[in-house]
Amino acid sequence: MKKIYILFIIVCQVSFGQAIRNFSNEFLNIGVDAAAFGMGKAVTATSNDVNSIYWNPAGLVGIKDYQGSLMHAEYFQGIAKYDYAGFAKPISNESTIAVSVIRFAVDDILNTTQLIQDGQINFDRISLFSAADWAVNVGYAKRVVAKDLNVGVNAKIVRRKIGDFASSIGFGLDAGMQLQRGDWKFGVMLRDITTTFNAWSFNQGELDNIIAIYDNLNAAILNDGNPDNDDEIIPTVVPEKLEITKPKMQLGIARVFTLGRDFNVLTSLDLNMRFAQTNDIISSSFVSVSPAFGFQIDYLKMVYFRGGVTNFQNQLNFDNSKSLIVEPNFGVGFNYKGIQIDYALANIGGANGTLFSNVFSIKVDFSYFR
Repeated sequence: MKKIYILFIIVCQVSFGQAIRNFSNEFLNIGVDAAAFGMGKAVTATSNDVNSIYWNPAGLVGIKDYQGSLMHAEYFQGIAKYDYAGFAKPISNESTIAVSVIRFAVDDILNTTQLIQDGQINFDRISLFSAADWAVNVGYAKRVVAKDLNVGVNAKIVRRKIGDFASSIGFGLDAGMQLQRGDWKFGVMLRDITTTFNAWSFNQGELDNIIAIYDNLNAAILNDGNPDNDDEIIPTVVPEKLEITKPKMQLGIARVFTLGRDFNVLTSLDLNMRFAQTNDIISSSFVSVSPAFGFQIDYLKMVYFRGGVTNFQNQLNFDNSKSLIVEPNFGVGFNYKGIQIDYALANIGGANGTLFSNVFSIKVDFSYFR
């Protein structure tokens, strides 16, 4: 029974602890579209469809007609569900609007705060709740000045909810640019340029109940007569009401090579930058940089084979030495008469040691049905 309490408290501690992190809204760093995952997310310079609302809103200009996209992936062996839907529409020959919805959630979490009352255990008091993160993006892109220069902007609303315990609302802006010169493509993506903030509110009654559980559990550990168990004491978490997402930047460069009449090869390199010190391969107190490399081979723009390498990290080993780790990605796709189905085997969370996910997505281009 003690283990059940500890499991629930850890879930709440992790969830509430997010509120005091500068690296917040991490679910928005996962990405969308199996095609992009297959290329190791190195698509800042090349994204030019409905999914550009996430990768680089400037790429929305490449859309000729209505486009829609859906994606589903699972994480932690199916415990967490990750879903995305996007829709885009040109409003002129030089501008496009788009909207997307992202949901990342763990559903059916056991709420055991009422399991024991007056010293009696009653399993009927166990209920279920979800910890769900939502984001709604509205994007706009326009071709400006030079015909090969596109710019775009996203406005996003972030909604996060942890059962009846806590919820938050947040707002932020992203901006991007793409430039093409011959077979070369360049891209810049600035995420959270205004610093995205989340304002949290808490159910004080539920919070007091959780703190009481902390106190009772810790008291039981201290009074069990075994000092060796004192290291099991769980510190009480006092949640903050405001969290900030720092700006991030991605730089991309890509080139297309033509092999005969039927085959094309796209190669792409991205530099992902956080303005904080991390375990990235290039790290300083000002900025940390992790490269991502991807390629795509297509046959008649119908059949696609993709690969990528990303998440270059300096891993600290048990002997205090460091080793470089990277994460490979793989993907395939098929496009026929405006319907494109893609698959990727990728570590969507980008965390070392976690299992890879099977990612599926479908994109529909309505220009083929006109």
